[in-house]
Amino acid sequence: ISEPYDYIDSFAKAGADLISFHVESNSDVEKTIEKIKSAGVIPALVIKPKTPAEEVFPYLNKVAMVLVMTVEPGFGGQSFMSDMMEKVSKIRAKANEVNPELMIQVDGGVDKNTAKICITAGADVLVSGSYIFGAQSIDDAIASLRG
Repeated sequence: ISEPYDYIDSFAKAGADLISFHVESNSDVEKTIEKIKSAGVIPALVIKPKTPAEEVFPYLNKVAMVLVMTVEPGFGGQSFMSDMMEKVSKIRAKANEVNPELMIQVDGGVDKNTAKICITAGADVLVSGSYIFGAQSIDDAIASLRG
């Protein structure tokens, strides 16, 4: 969605508890965060691989979570971009100063090996689609992510 601001009311009315949107979108980030809050929903930001971590720093004390994409958004099954872990670590360090409760989520290429790397870098929430749903045993795949 290029203009997330325009869709907040619809998502809130549909029952969303949390709305995340790309910092790179066309909507004003500050106004979008405020509109999400005024709708009684928890705001979160998403950052693409080519966007510097510092782009989310001004908003870390205003959101509950930052999602760091570890693949280019668009389709499943891409390879994990390990160089995004530096971004996760930078966001975690800054969040520890201004909002220690901030959750950091990673999405893209998360499997039993990369999950550990993400957690070590400072991630709290892991999104794993292809690894789980492509596994012979979904239960075993989920268990492998938990360590």
